[in-house]
Amino acid sequence: MPWKPSEPGERPTLGWLVLDWIEEHLIVPDGPAAGQSLTFTDEQARFVLQFYEVDPTFVGPPIQGRALVNGRIVRRAVLSRPKGWGKSPLVAAICLVEALAPVVLDGWDTDGQPVGREWQSLGFKPKVSVMAASEDQTGNTWDPLLEMARNGPVFDAYDIEPLQTFVSVPRGIIEPVTASAKSREGFRPVFAAMDQTESWDASNGGIKLAATTRRNLAKVGGSLMETPNAFRPGRGTVAEKSFDAFDLQMSGRTRRSTGLLFDHREAPPDTDPADEESLRAGLRVAYGESLDRNGGWVSEDRLVSEFWDPDNDPEDSRAYYLNQIRPDEGAWLSKQEWEVNARPDRVVADGETITLFFDGSKSDDSTGLVGCCMSDGHVFVVGAWEKPLDPDRAKGWQVDRVDVDRVVRAAFTRYDVAAFLGDVKEFESYIDAWAAELGDSLVIEATTGRYRHAVAWDMRAKTAEFTQAVERAFVDITDGDFPHDGSTALQRHALNARRVSNRYGVSIGKEGRESPRKIDLMVCAVGARHARRLVLASPGWVNRGKKQPGTVVAFGHR
Repeated sequence: MPWKPSEPGERPTLGWLVLDWIEEHLIVPDGPAAGQSLTFTDEQARFVLQFYEVDPTFVGPPIQGRALVNGRIVRRAVLSRPKGWGKSPLVAAICLVEALAPVVLDGWDTDGQPVGREWQSLGFKPKVSVMAASEDQTGNTWDPLLEMARNGPVFDAYDIEPLQTFVSVPRGIIEPVTASAKSREGFRPVFAAMDQTESWDASNGGIKLAATTRRNLAKVGGSLMETPNAFRPGRGTVAEKSFDAFDLQMSGRTRRSTGLLFDHREAPPDTDPADEESLRAGLRVAYGESLDRNGGWVSEDRLVSEFWDPDNDPEDSRAYYLNQIRPDEGAWLSKQEWEVNARPDRVVADGETITLFFDGSKSDDSTGLVGCCMSDGHVFVVGAWEKPLDPDRAKGWQVDRVDVDRVVRAAFTRYDVAAFLGDVKEFESYIDAWAAELGDSLVIEATTGRYRHAVAWDMRAKTAEFTQAVERAFVDITDGDFPHDGSTALQRHALNARRVSNRYGVSIGKEGRESPRKIDLMVCAVGARHARRLVLASPGWVNRGKKQPGTVVAFGHR
């Protein structure tokens, strides 16, 4: 019997079985509702349903030959919420679920709904690890887990022994592990809970432990769940790397388009902690149903008081209570500054007058083509070519120049291009061809004077001009006057940009010459806006008849 959805758009999941099991076997570990049956908020339940989503084409059985064919889609998940939201009780419950409940897809019942089996029923030893950077941090999850195991109905329903340092379960074990522990190479868990991964880095062994754990989970088809608060970019933590991995998955740069579930919620980017109404509105978004105002257990008034306590670092409070990802000291922009300018619903019409900026590369750096609308300065990605992350696909990879040429020419066909600035390096012959074949329609030339050229804009000779363009772009962004399409790739490049001082002011650059964190699309965005200003100041624009836009259509890579 194959999967049979009960309503249009439904996706199969073992999550409903998991939620029922939790409500029947586990209790609220502490607080006013301590000892009552554990039930999740709708928001928490949705995450569980997503985490246990299964492949609708699964035919089974789960054991084929000597290997497990795990029908679950998610192999790793990140649940990022502010402090007190309820991450620890949720993940503690999932630890017990993975050790005891039917969480391996076995097939479909007579109604076409998923059926699960326990790990141990398939011959596996259900080993579960509760991980953190330090022993104190493991207590966040371990303490509620012990309370649930010792005092809930699960204790009578299953042959378990909850001890202070581990919980014995049939054929398996649940145990706490710290990043300072010796190598876990060879350990074969079916599930790992990683708490506060925003503090896991190379210095405390977190990066190595996370990598080892993922390898071990792969041996048995297990899964992991991270529960960080907002991380600080640039510190190379496990949480940051997971964020980057999800971004790359969403942008299509990984071989698989699924497998990583990333659930991050933060206060809106324009939340002003100095304004009480704005702060409270931001807290309600970040905490959702966990806030007392929304029927939850976290006091909104207390959070406001904590935020305004003079002894608390404002940036820490943003991370802890608003769950906002804030930049490090060298970053050019914050995520909030960039996102407040996003206009994803703004449609660029056929025939609309735009400017273009092109930055090309042969292989390693990204190649980008970004447009900017003359009418309002809206920036949108026309084309992006980035080196794949997969080693097999990346080996010998080079930018498809034929495709780049096709996209450039398609942009001239689709839009009314008033200016086209193209960095010369790596694309010299194409730049000349574009100038010869497309340049007559442009309002301004990219380079004037002795070496005039319709398209060529050599950044190696334009340091002063580009620095001024960067400084103007920064002012526009922080003023909320830099509308853009919300492209995930463009955002990644914008947030990768670091402040770089030179004799002319403050420009942008990568964090290091060989850094994999590319900024090329942001360079193009700055350049496209600069081209627009050059056109607006030109005599040719003042005297030019305006073309009417054509049919409204969506265009651009996301």
